[in-house]
Amino acid sequence: MDSIFLTEAFATIVEVKNIAGTLSFKEHPPQLIREKATGEIDSFESPASQVARYVELFQEWLEQRNIQLPIFGVVVLAYPKQIVKEPPKTCKVIFPNLIPSYIKSLKSFPHKIGLHTLDALATDLLNSHKEYIPKPICESYSIPKEDIQPGVRCPACGFIGMLKIPRSWHCPHCLTNDASAHISTVKDWFLIMGRNMSNRECRAFLQLEEDRYSAMRLLKSMNLPSSGTFRDRTYQYNFFN
Repeated sequence: MDSIFLTEAFATIVEVKNIAGTLSFKEHPPQLIREKATGEIDSFESPASQVARYVELFQEWLEQRNIQLPIFGVVVLAYPKQIVKEPPKTCKVIFPNLIPSYIKSLKSFPHKIGLHTLDALATDLLNSHKEYIPKPICESYSIPKEDIQPGVRCPACGFIGMLKIPRSWHCPHCLTNDASAHISTVKDWFLIMGRNMSNRECRAFLQLEEDRYSAMRLLKSMNLPSSGTFRDRTYQYNFFN
């Protein structure tokens, strides 16, 4: 869940989406169809279906604790430039500036639990939280990998394209040197591109050209789990370490 608003009377699950273009929420089957300004059309999992699933699962979680609360789900479009051509029939779709008024519209519901129970429930919810690692962005949104800008990002100024120098990385923009700048960029690769990184993919993303052994040393220094033999070895990332 992106966000949850918990009160003595109800709970609201908020699913935030940032998908540019003209959006149509289809019911059979549940899909979100996006039309770009160029006329290109693609599809995604329906946010309305996601919200319905989260509501059902959270309802079960509450029932296990003998708590009865009405649960509402709402889809929030991150920017007003997103155009809804066909809204979903099963939940509301609003923009961020309408969240306060939406919450206020639910205030007529009677209290179901007391403040003490609410505090205990909030604590239990936080303690039950598990880190969610989404599918790589390129897989989720069918983005060609070559459309992603490669390069090591400077931790000081954000410039993408640090240069490899002996035992460090050098930023030509702000002149910062940082020996571990590649670590966050390698992690970004696994979040954006895929779950298995080859030496060649590492070289391309860090812009190490044909320096196979430099890439291998960097990957080994991060203690990444790997699989396969020398020639076809791939590396994985443990996000829960």
